[in-house]
Amino acid sequence: MWSSKARQWLLRIPRPKRSPLHRQVPQETLIVVRTQPDHTLPTFTRLQNPRLYSTNPSFHSGEADDSNAGTVGNAIDADDSCESEASSVDLNEKGDDLQELSKQAADVDSLSSLWEESVGADDSINVFGSQEASEGVGNEIHEVDDVQVESVLSLLQSTLVEPLELSLDKMDLRLSEAFAVRVIQTDNISGENLVGFFKWASRNCQSVKCSRAVELLVLAVSNLPELWKEEAYMLWDLVKEIGVEKGMVTTVVLNDLISMFWKLGKSKAGLEVFEKFTDFGCVPDGDSYYYTIEALGKRSMFDTAWSVCEKMIDSGNLRDKEKIGKIIAFFCKGKKAKEAYLVYLVAKDKEICQERSWLDLLVHHLAKNNETVCLACELLDEYDKKSLKNATKSFADVVKGLCRIGDVKEAEKLVLRMVESGPAPAKAVFNSVITSFSRRGEMEDAIALMKVMESKGLRPDVYTYTVVMSGYAKGGMMDEAYNIFSEARKRHSRLSPATYHVLTRGYCKMEEYDKAIDIWKEMKKDGMQANTDEYNKMIQSLCLKALDWRKAEQLLEEMKEDGVPLKEITRSLIAAVKSLEEEQVQSAAISIEA
Repeated sequence: MWSSKARQWLLRIPRPKRSPLHRQVPQETLIVVRTQPDHTLPTFTRLQNPRLYSTNPSFHSGEADDSNAGTVGNAIDADDSCESEASSVDLNEKGDDLQELSKQAADVDSLSSLWEESVGADDSINVFGSQEASEGVGNEIHEVDDVQVESVLSLLQSTLVEPLELSLDKMDLRLSEAFAVRVIQTDNISGENLVGFFKWASRNCQSVKCSRAVELLVLAVSNLPELWKEEAYMLWDLVKEIGVEKGMVTTVVLNDLISMFWKLGKSKAGLEVFEKFTDFGCVPDGDSYYYTIEALGKRSMFDTAWSVCEKMIDSGNLRDKEKIGKIIAFFCKGKKAKEAYLVYLVAKDKEICQERSWLDLLVHHLAKNNETVCLACELLDEYDKKSLKNATKSFADVVKGLCRIGDVKEAEKLVLRMVESGPAPAKAVFNSVITSFSRRGEMEDAIALMKVMESKGLRPDVYTYTVVMSGYAKGGMMDEAYNIFSEARKRHSRLSPATYHVLTRGYCKMEEYDKAIDIWKEMKKDGMQANTDEYNKMIQSLCLKALDWRKAEQLLEEMKEDGVPLKEITRSLIAAVKSLEEEQVQSAAISIEA
């Protein structure tokens, strides 16, 4: 059958490429007309703007006009087809041929359907379109004169001898938006020349001055590998000039400008751009706030940055979790942990996925400030079970903070919570609370916590014993202090000089100087030497309180032997006490003789 051959012939026709930019309506279309009733291959006749008929109601309703001539109809109207075939076929005389005609018409209908599936459904340029239509597409694509573009690029990429505008005036360019875009998107052009070219082009061609071209210009300049601040300010001045016309400046443009000034470290300029959103009829988005905050951070303008952050929170334009994390870190660095905590709460309310690092950072900085230690303590509940085992430092920071503000009982509860459910507390955590109890004279609590520490396999270190001894000595309980000292010597082969000094000062305070000197002897026996300050304090106590210049002189001789320097005022004090005693003896002798 001829219809089968035609179908094979049509399927061999290559499909035209689809153009994303232009969709041309062809002015002439091929339709199939059968001129003979036999089974020969139908001829193709080229008609200008044929009116096609179809069983589709849209055609009969007038919706299909000449602009749809590129679509082949599903069937040829019966009346028109009969008129076109009347010269060759007489249906009244050849009734037998009528059935054959209907059959072949059905074959034509099948062929048309196949054409629609393979070619007609494609919205690209019709392969049977006119030559004029094809040439029209080419003219639109190549409307920019490449030679003129290359001339302009050569000028902008070279060292200018005369003013740029004067050189451009001499070139008699055919400007358009596409021309300007080609130039703007070319590499290796300085920011100064890009801005200068755009200013000149926008004055000489109205189509160049459009929001798309402005966006591309700002993007090109802000992404230059070597951008000078003078070029950045030139661009900003141009945008302010263009921004007088509503709709010319977009949020994207302003965001790129803020980011540009952020990279250059020009915080005030970035803030100026941010404050121009309303004047330009633009609405800030999440990037607008983020870039402005980062730009202000370059100059540590934390208070101003917080005012911008408050606007961001009010607008609800919080960005992704990465940017939120950076904002939290920024305010923590600026000693605004409370403000960072508010950002964290808003992000949590917005169900923005939170990072473990946020908690660590917030807890650390909140615990450092006496006013926000309680907030840090509350944040500990945000840790999940999986991350608790690695949160030792965060818990330790809160324990130290609570001890610092005097809330030792709460610190003890937190330590016991760590013992029971984790994370396992370190010695430093126990020592913080034990030290606080010792300084407050609450020695029973200190000893009880020390026993809890030992029950968890943590042996108290020299520091732990020393602070407990200090608490006892401060309360005048020197026997208890010496017992702790003896226990420390059993557990540790070498103690700290501070451990001995706690006892000597305690004994001196109780005016038990002989015991104090005995502790010094034990310290020297254990291979440790008292420093100048300790000698001076001991000698002063012996002279001023005990009036025992003899023991003071013995200590002075020891200092000489050990090579420890002695302050001259201390030496004079010994001489003064000795002289005073001699005077008293002489006075007493005179009184007796009298």
